[in-house]
Amino acid sequence: AGAWLTGALLCPGATKDMGKMLGGDEEKDPDAAKKEEERQEALRQEEEERKAKYAKMEAEREAMRQGIRDKYGIKKKEEREAEAQAAMEANSEGSLTRPKKAIPPGCGDEPEEEDESILDTVIKYLPGPLQDMFKK
Repeated sequence: AGAWLTGALLCPGATKDMGKMLGGDEEKDPDAAKKEEERQEALRQEEEERKAKYAKMEAEREAMRQGIRDKYGIKKKEEREAEAQAAMEANSEGSLTRPKKAIPPGCGDEPEEEDESILDTVIKYLPGPLQDMFKK
C-alpha cells in the first residue's frame, strides 16, 4: 500500500484514474454518445473525401494512359484478351473438337524405320563381353 500512496502523491490525478480502472464509479459524460457519433461521422466524411481524391487522381492518370495508347497504337490488356478470345471462338466455330495445334513440317510424315528391334538397340550399348553373350 505504501507504493500506491507514493504514486498518488507524485501524480495526484492518478488515484481517480486508478479507481476507474479497478471498476470504481466513472463520471458519466452526458454528451459522450453525441461526441462519439460526431467523431464517427467526421471519420466517415474524411474517408469519402480521401476516396474521391484518389478516384480523381486515377481518372487523370487513365486519361494520360489513354493518350499514350492512342499515340502509339497500343491496346488495353482487356481489349487484347477480348480480341484473342473472339479469334479463338471464330476459329472453333462449327467445330466440336478443340482447335488443332500446328504440326511442324517433317514431323510424322515419313514412315518409321524398324529394321532394328529394341533388343538389338539395347545390346548395342552393352559392354563387349555382355554383347557376346547375347549374340550367341
